[in-house]
Amino acid sequence: WSQPSRCPFFAGVCLLLLLPESAGSEGAVPIAITCFTRGLDIRKEKADVLCPGGCALEEFSVFGNIVYASVSSICGAAIHRGVISNSGGPVRIYSLPGRENYSSVAANGIQSQTLSRWSASFTVTKGKSGTQEATGQAVSTAHPSTGKRLKKTPEKKTGNKDCKADIAFLIDGSFNIGQRRFNLQKNFVGKVALMLGIGTEGPHVGLVQASEHPKIEFYLKNFTSAKDVLFAIKEVGFRGGNSNTDVAERTKVLASFLNLGKALKHTAQKFFTADTGVRKGIPKVVVVFIDGWPSDDIEEAGIVAREFGVNVFIVSVAKPIPEELGMVQDVAFVDKAVCRNNGFFSYHMPNWFGTTKYVKPLVQKLCTHEQMMCSKTCYNSVNIAFLIDGSSSVGDSNFRLMLEFVSNIAKTFEISDIGAKIAAVQFTYDQRTEFSFTDYSTKENVLAVIRNIRYMSGGTATGDAISFTVRNVFGPVRDSPNKNFLVIVTDGQSYDDVRGPAAAAHDAGKVLVLWLGRELRGSMSFININFSIYFIERTSTSWQSLFQELYPILTDLIVKPAQGISFYG
Repeated sequence: WSQPSRCPFFAGVCLLLLLPESAGSEGAVPIAITCFTRGLDIRKEKADVLCPGGCALEEFSVFGNIVYASVSSICGAAIHRGVISNSGGPVRIYSLPGRENYSSVAANGIQSQTLSRWSASFTVTKGKSGTQEATGQAVSTAHPSTGKRLKKTPEKKTGNKDCKADIAFLIDGSFNIGQRRFNLQKNFVGKVALMLGIGTEGPHVGLVQASEHPKIEFYLKNFTSAKDVLFAIKEVGFRGGNSNTDVAERTKVLASFLNLGKALKHTAQKFFTADTGVRKGIPKVVVVFIDGWPSDDIEEAGIVAREFGVNVFIVSVAKPIPEELGMVQDVAFVDKAVCRNNGFFSYHMPNWFGTTKYVKPLVQKLCTHEQMMCSKTCYNSVNIAFLIDGSSSVGDSNFRLMLEFVSNIAKTFEISDIGAKIAAVQFTYDQRTEFSFTDYSTKENVLAVIRNIRYMSGGTATGDAISFTVRNVFGPVRDSPNKNFLVIVTDGQSYDDVRGPAAAAHDAGKVLVLWLGRELRGSMSFININFSIYFIERTSTSWQSLFQELYPILTDLIVKPAQGISFYG
């Protein structure tokens, strides 16, 4: 037996790896490998290999620390552990059993990645210094050898550029599906992943398993080739439980075993982040596979997904078993989970057999970017404060039209504790907070209080009102992740400075100010002032006609910045 020269400590415990030493190894000739040869490509318990020099560190896929998942690059793992430098050299690789978790550690210029489970592992030590001459053809994967820096193969690496999407497959790992159908489900997901055309500039995919508790199996950033994704899908284990359990016991545990709402919410909140590989400006998609019906509430999860701009697809398979029917909380769960209830985001297969014919139609949907409504119109990630002119020049009847307009805008958004927030301030020379962002958390209550706002009447000091609203309304929610919008509905000139407070509002709280009122020009237009203020000028003599013109323009102005779409070109 031999052991590695270094003994790392974790929480005071020394991790000692005893590695078997086979006879006759001293004179072994190393196998030439490429930068991208993985542990699983070497089918020996122990082998001496020779890594080339000049490998690009950012292109390595390495999972774990000291003990690496077998899908990792051998040379990448060797550099990560400090066995060799980027100049290459001899490495000895030892095969080890699989693990449940592989940690993420930055070392020697390489950031290894986490992986929840893999069936085989390896570790590396320094190879014999006298065995630099390698024999045989380099053992390789689909990647080209980088002994000489060959050009990348676009077909294999860049992927399908016409189908850019960040996709999470949320698979059913519940007790109900059982081991056999779970494997058929994985096969179908693998076929979909293969047809998508995964690559660095094409679709990226990850996988989450839903059961009693959701588990992220791998993230978007973990794999950027179809081959590696297929390996990862194959390695995912079934979490549901023993398929031989009798019907009575199965019925007892079914209620907690497909918490689809919990899994969908977890995916929307934890899976789609910059740290896990989400790309800016790329549609975010969750494809939910469900065998039967969920046993928890899906409506809130659907709201959360829409809040995060995630397009939810539901792929339902077969019918619910009798034991499930009494536990179903909502028979219309599909309509409440999908991005939009228009038929595009739902897909049904009668069973898990003969599913190949369903692969292409599903892939075509996932690649139809113009239909990805939630990515284009993220209605919920907003705090909207309405600053309403209550001056004498408005008049009571026009003030009522103002309130109706504000109500119509509020109706567009999904108002809740986790969704959009609405506030209102009325101003003359003075200011009055009608309600703040935290006062009402339902659309019904917000609309009711807007209808009952009383007309103040008085002079017009818009600049002071802006400063008041930023300080007293936006101040308490300054740490909110939502985008902030101040919509000023006014008539006539202000008696104080407006542009200074509006610019200060933007600088202090990243508040986008939307001014609905009169300017000097005679046509409706947008005038950008310091990248923070939009004047939408009044052209109609009728207030009612004006608000009809402004409604689609205003909602568009709010929705686009909320989704990260720039107006500044």
